[in-house]
Formats: sequence, structure tokens, C-alpha cells
Amino acid sequence: MRTYPSVMQEGSTATAIGGDPEYTYELSVVMPCLNEADTLETCIRKAQTAIAEFGLSAEVIVADNGSTDGSLEIAERLGARVVHVEAKGYGSALMGGIAAARGRYVLMGDADDSYDFLEIPKFVTKIREGYDLVQGCRLPSGGGTVMPGAMPPLHRWWGNPMFSAMVRSWFRAPIHDVYCGMRVFTKSLYNRLDQRCTGMEFATEMIIKASLYQERIAEIPITLHPDGRKSHPPHLRTFRDGWRTLRFFLMYSPRSLFLVPGLLLILLGLVGYSLAMPGVTIAGATLDAHTLVYASLALLCGHQSVVFAIFTKVFAVSEGLMPPDPRMERFFKIVPLERGLIGGAVALVFGLCLLLFAVNYWRLQGFGRLDYAYTMRWVLPGATLTALGFQTILSSFFVSILGMRRRL
Repeated sequence: MRTYPSVMQEGSTATAIGGDPEYTYELSVVMPCLNEADTLETCIRKAQTAIAEFGLSAEVIVADNGSTDGSLEIAERLGARVVHVEAKGYGSALMGGIAAARGRYVLMGDADDSYDFLEIPKFVTKIREGYDLVQGCRLPSGGGTVMPGAMPPLHRWWGNPMFSAMVRSWFRAPIHDVYCGMRVFTKSLYNRLDQRCTGMEFATEMIIKASLYQERIAEIPITLHPDGRKSHPPHLRTFRDGWRTLRFFLMYSPRSLFLVPGLLLILLGLVGYSLAMPGVTIAGATLDAHTLVYASLALLCGHQSVVFAIFTKVFAVSEGLMPPDPRMERFFKIVPLERGLIGGAVALVFGLCLLLFAVNYWRLQGFGRLDYAYTMRWVLPGATLTALGFQTILSSFFVSILGMRRRL
């Protein structure tokens, strides 16, 4: 039978790693904890065994998120360092634990005994090769193993593969298991990423931001075991957390969320105008004033969507949520504030001229009834251009404000 040695106590005399006073240990193992008394001892002892057998200078941190089932007493009895995190949430617990970590590398893993902490040496060996992040992979597509009953079928065959494929396609992340919560990363990487998510999105945020910033990422296969907790069900909620993941992906992909739909709507509106202005007949249907109404709606919505894509990108870059984008920098060199204002003003003036022409035509008809099929060909383009010009002027000012660097 295995014996499980304890790790260094908080008050032990550890020396700096590699002469760097910033790090006391080579590795910090961080376990988020919320009433994990069923499995916490097993996880801590496995981590301690791996640390001792591999000869690591390491510490085990239990980031407690308000446990009331005796988890704290278990962690303290086994020599783990307990960090109390008041802010609720999976991400909050990890943030608190990682902030307190004194290791050059940080390995995070859930305390439900689904991850085998005896696999710690595999992660440390890989990250020593110079990677910034080493992600575990439980799915067979990445060489991993899912034990019977360890993952719900919906997660295994649909949710996880789908989101993993999305993160590979949208963000070029070289991973096959985006949801895997067991990973090791450098403390310096974590500080650079400046993570914001306090819930289950914490793990996916790390993958996305590390990919966007082109950090060095590797993946190693691991085995997922059935959840060992008996006193309460898993904290994960399938549809709630799945939606939150999708929402987060979209927030980090303004091109897919705003830009592409906006450009498609603008294209649809232009096609509608090109057919309706001359009154083209297709399959017996004459495209006339009513088609112009729909085309104008498409143009307005498409323009607004494109503008939101620009807003989102500028804000994300200025706040450090995303890295600078050379395409955006080229765009603003071509279209600075002044050109945006000029373009908006030209559209506004031209639109007003069309509206005034329509009003004058009405005057010439004695302010009586009009041939709407004729006048709407002036009113609708005029109203649309006026609205687009006005929006462009305001948007140009607003995007310039968003792009201002804040001074501390």
C-alpha cells in the first residue's frame, strides 16, 4: 500500500528557486475546494506522493470557497496550505489560490478525485521543456482516456468535442479538450494573462487568451476517473455552463458575433437596393418600395453590427483582453477619426438633400396625395443615408474615446 508523505509546511525554511527570490518552490499545486470532504484527502495525498517521488520542491494549496463540511480541517491536518477565498465561483477560488502560490509553475486540478494527481510528474516534465501552458487531455482524440461513468455522454460526445473544435478553429488553440481542468502553467504566464472570469469560464479564458497572445502551449494525455464525491452532485451544470462558454467564445470573437453578420446584412441591403430601385421583376414579383424598406432595414442593422465589432475590438485591445491586431491598426491608419467624420457628414448631407427633394416634390404637387412608388425611391434612401451618416459621426467619436490609453 502506498504511503503519502506530507509537503512543506507554510513556516518551513524553503530557499528561493534558482536564486530567484520571487519563487520559493518550483511547483504549486492548487485545488479549488467547496465542500470536498469526500475526496480532498485522497487528492492531497496523491499530490504529496507525486511530489516526493519525483523529488519536487513544491507546495499544495487548497483554495477554499466557503466549505462547511470539514474540508479545511482535512487540508490543515495533511499539511496543505489553506487559502480562504470569499468571492464565490470556481474562477474566484482559483484566482485566490494562484495569487497565493509561491511556485514558478502552478498546477491546478479539481479536488473531486476525477483527476489523478499522481500524474503531476508528466506535467512538470513537459513544462520544463519551455512551454508556458501544458494542458491535460482526457478525450481519445488527444490520446486521453475517459473511464466508464467518468463523463456524461452529452459532455463526452457533443459538448466538449464541439467547444474544443470551436476553440481550435476560432482561436487556433492547439488542444483537443478545452474543458480539462488539470493543467500546469508558469506563474508569469498567469500574471500576463490578467484573467477576469470568476466562474467556470476561467479555464477556457486561459486557453483562449494564451492562444491569442501566441504563448507556447502543449497538450498531454491523461485519464479521467469517475467523480468520487458522494455527499453532493457535481458543481457543473450542463446547459448553464455550456451557454456561458458559448457566450464567452462569442465575446472573444467579435468577427463572428458582429462583423460577419453585419457585412452579410449590408450585402443583402445593397442587393435589395440594386433590384428595387429600377423595379426589377423576378418570377412575376416586382420589387418596389416595400423591398426598399427591407433593404434599408438590412443596411441599418448591418452598419450597426459592423460598428459594434469595431467597438468591441478596440475596447478589448485597450483593456488588455486581447492582443493588438495589425489589421485594426491598418484600418485606423486608413480611416482615422477625421475621415470617419467626413464620410459620415457626406452621407448625412446627401441623405438630407434627398429628403428635401422629396419634400419639394410634395410642395409642387400641392401637398396632396403622392405616388408613393415614386416618392419612396427618394425618401427611403434619404432617410437611410441620413441615419447612417449620423451613426457614423457618433461612432467615429466614440471609437476614438475607446481607443484612448488610460493614464494611471
